[in-house]
Amino acid sequence: MKSKHKFPLHPMSKPIDGAMGKTGTWSTFKPVFDDKKCIKCGICEIFCAENCVVRDENGYPDFLLDYCKGCGVCEVECPTGAIEMVKK
Repeated sequence: MKSKHKFPLHPMSKPIDGAMGKTGTWSTFKPVFDDKKCIKCGICEIFCAENCVVRDENGYPDFLLDYCKGCGVCEVECPTGAIEMVKK
């Protein structure tokens, strides 16, 4: 399945500790990833509000859970349903 989104490649910032520390220390949900459904489109990386989705050496998303606030945007935007938010 091809992504319906067409985004240019652009530099992205990386997450840092905020005034309350790492966001992931207080989140309730975390993303669980299914590589069999992933098409490596990068939509999750682009839409992540905390910029905590990076690509592994094979081009799949890797989630920096120390900074993930568990918002679920990656799950909603994933065109193939490869991401599911689960309770920690």
